[in-house]
Order: sequence, then C-alpha cells, then structure tokens
Amino acid sequence: MNSVLITNAVIADSGSERPDGWVLVEEGRIAAVGHGELDETAIDAFDAAGGMLFPGFVDVHCHGAVGVDVNTADADGLIAVGEFLAKNGVTAWLPTLVPDSDENYARVLGEIERVMAIQAEMPIAQIAGVHYEGVFANEKMCGALRPEFFKRFTGSEVGELPRLAHGVHMTTLAPEVEGGIELVRELTAAGWVVSIGHTRADVATLDAAFEAGGRHLTHFFNAMTGIHHREVGVAGWALTRGDVTFDIIADGIHVDPRMVGFACRAKSPERVSLISDSVAPTGLGDGTFELWGENISVKNGRTQNERGSIAGSVITMLDAVKMAASLGFSTGEIAMMASRNPARLIGLPGQFGHITAGTRGDLVVLDAEMNVASAFIAGRQVK
Repeated sequence: MNSVLITNAVIADSGSERPDGWVLVEEGRIAAVGHGELDETAIDAFDAAGGMLFPGFVDVHCHGAVGVDVNTADADGLIAVGEFLAKNGVTAWLPTLVPDSDENYARVLGEIERVMAIQAEMPIAQIAGVHYEGVFANEKMCGALRPEFFKRFTGSEVGELPRLAHGVHMTTLAPEVEGGIELVRELTAAGWVVSIGHTRADVATLDAAFEAGGRHLTHFFNAMTGIHHREVGVAGWALTRGDVTFDIIADGIHVDPRMVGFACRAKSPERVSLISDSVAPTGLGDGTFELWGENISVKNGRTQNERGSIAGSVITMLDAVKMAASLGFSTGEIAMMASRNPARLIGLPGQFGHITAGTRGDLVVLDAEMNVASAFIAGRQVK
C-alpha cells in the first residue's frame, strides 16, 4: 500500500472552503485530515493547487464502459472498466447485470471474483460486489431489460441466484410481482441490499415493501410511475416519505436537469445518490453498438434500442457530478450524493465515501473546471 500527503486542497466534505486542507494517507488508509501547516517531509506529497478534494466516487449502478458489457465481460474486461472509471474519479463500483440466464450469471460472478482477488494491488476502481437489476421486474416497466429472462418468485429463487463468496449483493426489483413482499423480506434477511425499480406498485404495496426491507429506489423517475395530483405514483411516494432514499441518473436525458435539481432538493441531498447507469459504449462516442441481444444507437449522448427505449447512459459519475455542480449544489452536497450516500446504501460507510481517519485513501482531486486532476486508490495515484 502507498502513502501520500495531499496538500493545498478544498476538502469537499469538511464544511470548509479553505484552500489549505491536507489529507495524509498511510498504508492505504487515511491517517489524518486537517488545515494549515503540517510538519511532514518524509512522505510523497501531491499539491492539489487549490483544487477540490472529494472522497472517491462510488457508482452502485454501472453496466460497463469502453466497449465492455458486464453481462459478457471476462476479468480483463472488468479491469479495463475499472481503469476507465478510476480516471473519471470512481474508486468503488458495483458491476450491474441485466436479466440473463443463471449459467451466465454464474460465469460473470466467477470473473468478478477473479478481479476482486487481485484488485487491492491495482490502481483501479475497486469492485465492491454485484448488482442484479430487474431479475424480478414488472414486464410493463421493463425499459431496456429483456423480459424473457425475468424470474417468477416461487420460494426457492433467492437461494438459487449465484452469489459472490464475499462482497455486496444488491438487487433492483418490483415488489408487486407475485410473492414480491416475501421476496423482499427473504432477500433482506439474506443480507441483500434491496432497491425498488422497474415497477408500477401502488402505495400500499410500496409501504409493505419498505417494512420488509426495500427502502431505496433505483434510477428515480425512470421505469416507475410518476407524480400526479390524484395519484401519488412510485415517484410521489418516494418524495413524500422521508425515510426512503433514491438514486438518479443526472445525464439530462433520463431526467430533465431542472427535475434533477427539484428531486434532489425535495428529497434532500442527504438521501440521494448519483449513479451513472453507464453501458458498454460509454467512452466510445456516437455510433451503433450491439448490446443485450440487439443494436443500440448512441447519438449526442443519448442511447436508444431497437424498441425505441433509452438503453442506459453513456455518462460517468464525473459527468453526474458536473451536472450537480451546474445546478448549484455545494461541494459538500455533491460529496454526499456521489460518495457518502452510495457507500452508506451498500453498507460500506466505514470503507468508502468519507474523508476521515480510518477510511480508505480513495480520493479524487477536481480542478476549477470540475475535471479530474488526479485520483488515488488506497493512496496509489491513478496514472
């Protein structure tokens, strides 16, 4: 593990705009945080030059990038995604699977485990677990997912889903499917992070799902019923129930920027996570690509499949952070939404998402234009 001293930084989650902040990382973990002069000369130093120092971004919903789709990836492909993410400020992520066969789920999880076994020594975004999106979804709200692979819950499916030996297990589901509330209860009892999405559930079902353990919503506003003055809808339920959290795709395409700002402020940045929902063409520009058994087009940053649905995004978490900044959110609020809250959602707040003594030395320095000046994984500088 590397050690580094980062100086002359505005520490995003400190509540201070002072440009003389410093963070000392020793053996991969943050040893001390402060402002002003520091007597420390026996360690490599990085001058942030007044830039903003954020906890590394945590992306809990990423289907791939640079031509690599998580559903078809091998270990080398996952490492390539991790390298790309790290250069864009992401230091931890959940490879996110769309509905597929159990055989392929097992194959991909084997590749994920191969990377998790060696990633600690690599300056790449660290895989924290896996996210199954839409295994149990409402077919009428499938979006770009493939309904032919949706499962029905009959009582044994929780134990049959392939699992990692170690790490976070997250799933997005529709609680109104047959047996959905019992499914939420069983998954929660088995240690899964249960998020609600691809759903048309009514308020009574949503309340029951919350009590069973489903207390978060996936890609807010998308693939769910919206808000109406006579019908609360899934989105309205999330905004009017204070103890619910959600994540949102801040790309300006899935959700209009004004609605991104409205939703995040109405809910409070303390209860919102930014996600990318990025897919394999991310980082490759416009074009036509094969993804999930069909061709999708990317034009001016918008994806579209053969059915006319948006098929994920081609943004990074850095792009989402830039949008949040353009909407007037403070550096502290952005640090919550891009780092602290997603780390807390997946049960790893002591590992990721904070600039405080004892957490991992996963950090990103942004310059005045909100571009990555440098990133660090466990104190190692990303080249």
